[in-house]
Amino acid sequence: MAKSSPIVVDSDSELDYEATPADKRHSLFERLYTGTGGFEIVGKRKVYYGIAAALIAIAMASMVFKGFTLGIDFAGGSRIQLPASDSVTTSKVEDVYRSALGHDPVTVQKVGSGSSSTIQIRSDSLNAEQADKLQNALYDSFQPKDSSGQPNRNAISVAEISETWGGQVTHKALLALVVFVGLTMLYIAIRFERDMSFAAIASLLFNLIVTAGIYSLVGFEVTPAAVIGLLTILGYVLYDNVVVFDKVEENTSGVLHLTKHTYAEKANLAANQTLMRSINTTVIGILPIIGMLVIAVWLLGVGTLKDLALVQLVGMIVGGYSSIFFAVPILVSLKETWGPVAAHTKKVLNRRAGGSRARVGVAVAERAGVAGRGSDANGAAREHGPRSQGTRAPRPGARPSGKRQQRRH
Repeated sequence: MAKSSPIVVDSDSELDYEATPADKRHSLFERLYTGTGGFEIVGKRKVYYGIAAALIAIAMASMVFKGFTLGIDFAGGSRIQLPASDSVTTSKVEDVYRSALGHDPVTVQKVGSGSSSTIQIRSDSLNAEQADKLQNALYDSFQPKDSSGQPNRNAISVAEISETWGGQVTHKALLALVVFVGLTMLYIAIRFERDMSFAAIASLLFNLIVTAGIYSLVGFEVTPAAVIGLLTILGYVLYDNVVVFDKVEENTSGVLHLTKHTYAEKANLAANQTLMRSINTTVIGILPIIGMLVIAVWLLGVGTLKDLALVQLVGMIVGGYSSIFFAVPILVSLKETWGPVAAHTKKVLNRRAGGSRARVGVAVAERAGVAGRGSDANGAAREHGPRSQGTRAPRPGARPSGKRQQRRH
């Protein structure tokens, strides 16, 4: 019975993996699930740094040049509402507003569905004369009906949000964001070691900047719901980082006392082992958000929920990416810059380089030895002719050379 060929595992490999026979190859999803995918995340961290830098640059450019569309709760202004019907559309309402006041509204959107749907107009602050003129124009054009089903001018409501109130809401929202981020950083600093704290904070800021930039790029209004959603996804990013760094701590425990693997290789193994978990968490987290966007916004027309849904959708996707492909590489880069991990990494790499040179030297010496023996034998044969045969073993059945018989006589 033929024996199977031995499995050769390179001990100097930068990835830990389970040796698998050549005739049994696992699929990509199986390797993701078992954590043996062997994806070089830390080793290719410059690529992921480039992706992160590009995302940050796009987000910053959008925030600087395009800015944010602040909701009425932050910027102040007037909100006009009237019942929606088949004859009342957003484009017709915009035309009536433009004809009555001579300028365009900030936004016009349909909110709700069925008999409870309304057309909501947001504009700059209107004085009493402008508000009355617009209310009359909307009533003359659409004849909106009240709850009793009769046309009524009072079915059109006008609400004023002062800039002072908007400034107070903005101040409170920013204060809540700063306090949350500060408490999060404090927890990270207590929960993790120094370098892990820096990496987690960098991941948190990366997620905050990219999510805000995409929100600015899309142009959705910044509402209190959007701020609440942003705080929610920052908590998700913190949770994801805790899980990944816990695995890194587990894998790298005692690594400095051994010389087989570097800290980067063990951290890369941890990233592979938590990659599938992070994907599962992200997918399960975004499914209800997608449902909110599809059902609540598109089918039911609840436009106020799209702000919350968008910021959570973007934040969770960016957070899942940053915890694996940004936080772990940042941690390894910090570790390899100074301290005992940097010294240990150099020691392991030097040991491998020395072992490789020794193996190459042995192989060269063996080849040189074989070649030398062959050349010596050939040279002796050419120099001494038939006498060189005495140095070789006799052929089976050969007769003695006669020297022993000569000595006997």
